[in-house]
Amino acid sequence: MVLVLIAMVGAVGLVVRPGPVDGWLDALGGEPANSPGTVATTPEPTPTPVLLAAEAAGAAPDPAAVREALDPLVNASALGSSVHVSVLDVASDTVLYERAPGTMTTPASTTKVLTAATVLAARGAAYRLETRVVAGSEPGEVVIIGGGDASLAVEEDDKDLFPGAARLDDLAAQVKKALGGTKPTRVLVDTSLFTGPETATGWSADDITPGGQVARIQSLMTNAGRVEPVHNEFGGDPRFTDPSLSAGKLFAKMIGAPQTTVSKSTALNPAPSASAAGSTGTWTPGAELGKVESPPLVQIVDWMLQQSDNVLAEALGRQVALAAGKEASFAGTAEAMSDKLRELGLPADEAELFDASGLSNRNGISPTLLVRTLALAAGDSQPALGNIFNGLPVAGWSGTLVTRFATPSGNETAQGIVRAKTGSLTGVNSLAGVLVTREQRVLAFAIMAKGGPDAIAARAALDEVAARLVACGC
Repeated sequence: MVLVLIAMVGAVGLVVRPGPVDGWLDALGGEPANSPGTVATTPEPTPTPVLLAAEAAGAAPDPAAVREALDPLVNASALGSSVHVSVLDVASDTVLYERAPGTMTTPASTTKVLTAATVLAARGAAYRLETRVVAGSEPGEVVIIGGGDASLAVEEDDKDLFPGAARLDDLAAQVKKALGGTKPTRVLVDTSLFTGPETATGWSADDITPGGQVARIQSLMTNAGRVEPVHNEFGGDPRFTDPSLSAGKLFAKMIGAPQTTVSKSTALNPAPSASAAGSTGTWTPGAELGKVESPPLVQIVDWMLQQSDNVLAEALGRQVALAAGKEASFAGTAEAMSDKLRELGLPADEAELFDASGLSNRNGISPTLLVRTLALAAGDSQPALGNIFNGLPVAGWSGTLVTRFATPSGNETAQGIVRAKTGSLTGVNSLAGVLVTREQRVLAFAIMAKGGPDAIAARAALDEVAARLVACGC
């Protein structure tokens, strides 16, 4: 199996597709029209290739030479006392470098690689999440039902956070039309899709403060629980204390219902009639009043990976559970993700999960599992998984790597070539992704470090390892 990676300037990031060499080479002029797992999204400007196709015929690295090149870097004090590494030549399936590769260690946000893989495998790239409103038991009472779309926007002005997201104001307009002459009197919020605790084991209290990095995980929220549609990788985007009630109050205001009436409840069973309640002068409890759909799931996965959005990750993880018929809780998600990894032929026993975002300091994942997941996504046996590479940040260009591998760090030669998911918690720094060597070999890698005294220095040390692989000449 051969993976071809093309770095693009002017687009969201690299375009990567699995499959035979011919199909990958077609991508030099843009994405093939009928790529497996491809879903049409908003057109982007035509990109300029800065890295040609990687070929299996390129010189394969010599593991001994790779070891000689990497050992001094992996031993850097900036990485701390515990460093676990795996590097794989994808075309030959040859392990080039490893250090305790099967040992589970705290992954931080590299957990999101597994979340992306399992939700794409479970739901498919084209799956959409619905937010619905139905008639309540009494005339004028409406129930907004959370469908797990954490990317739901409030209005058009929110477009900079999740471009093309479904919008609450569109849903409100549908409901007002469906109500006809019936005056809205009450809004109920149904969040029953998700169950169990709203925060995970291993989350710090600081993580869920208004200025933290995550919100309480509920099946209805806007802008991933943010008060304002602004993203900040290291927190500082205030979150609603109760995202679902806040969304319900915004919705009530939009349809002209008293905000003081908003409360949580469970919707009635859907009515057999699909006619809109109120439009004919009758009221049919359970009848649908409006519905909006998220963009295709592949787009939400892109946002989750690019921004390392913890709330989106948790919402996507619950889709893995729902697809498997399990409860949409932290526990159900962890079980379903492990089952899906095992189904994909991956070493699922090398993961212990307490959440889907990596914010939990109780998570454990091995470098081998991350690398094998990336290698599987690069092949042709699971086409949907190839969509992971659309969302992974690009060195010096996009997402959480936009300021990494910067000039004059000495690592700038890897800009546009390394595509990887970052991970950072207190005392934990990790990087997992793919790159292309100067001999045009595609490598999958995972570097997981604990105990580094300085996060900035540790990230630079991680970047140096990846950059050395790019320039190796091994």
